[in-house]
Amino acid sequence: MYFPPPPNVPLLTQKGEFSGGIHTNLDNNLALQGAYAIGEHIGAIGTFTTLNTDKKRKAEEHRFAEIGGGYFTRLPDKRALEVYVGLGAGSTKRTDFKTENDVKTEERKVEGKLNKYFLQVNYSSKEKKSFHLFGNDFPVSYGTALRLSYLELSNLRVDNIAVTPEDNVFVEPITFTRVQLAGPVQLQLISGGMFGLRSQKFLKASNSVFNFGVVVNVGGQSGKK
Repeated sequence: MYFPPPPNVPLLTQKGEFSGGIHTNLDNNLALQGAYAIGEHIGAIGTFTTLNTDKKRKAEEHRFAEIGGGYFTRLPDKRALEVYVGLGAGSTKRTDFKTENDVKTEERKVEGKLNKYFLQVNYSSKEKKSFHLFGNDFPVSYGTALRLSYLELSNLRVDNIAVTPEDNVFVEPITFTRVQLAGPVQLQLISGGMFGLRSQKFLKASNSVFNFGVVVNVGGQSGKK
């Protein structure tokens, strides 16, 4: 019932820098992200995700948005460190189907509201390596993110009947790779795991993080401080 958005890893470096991105995955979970450095070490982040699937056995609808704020700094050797806290909210619905004699009928519908509180730490190097292709060098950077989230699934209904709400704590260790394509435009690949600390029927760690997309950073530092 919960599809985690990709972690927002803007890697901000100085006041006035903006980072924006668009990501998706194999399930067509679309994510729009933005971040802005409102101070020399203070940044704000935001993410909106939407998912619509209609398969033979199930259909899913998911809308979720989150915002956060925190601290960023530039370390020696072009490394970046960020710490953010935030909250999010959204809605989720899953409909299971059964098929008999080529006739698709609804078997169960589960829906509810999501509320989230999170802590996230991003750490990476910038432009540490590069690879040569078609006569051009493409800088590559790597990094990790660790996200700790508390989720509440409220207004939970199964076949329009109210049931006991659920909550869970998720730990998500994540790695990301960025390839600078041209100027501020970078290709980003994110992958990671998801672990739930509580055993629940609906709000469980059944969807890991795997996204790819494009990120643009404008107004940041390119070298060491």
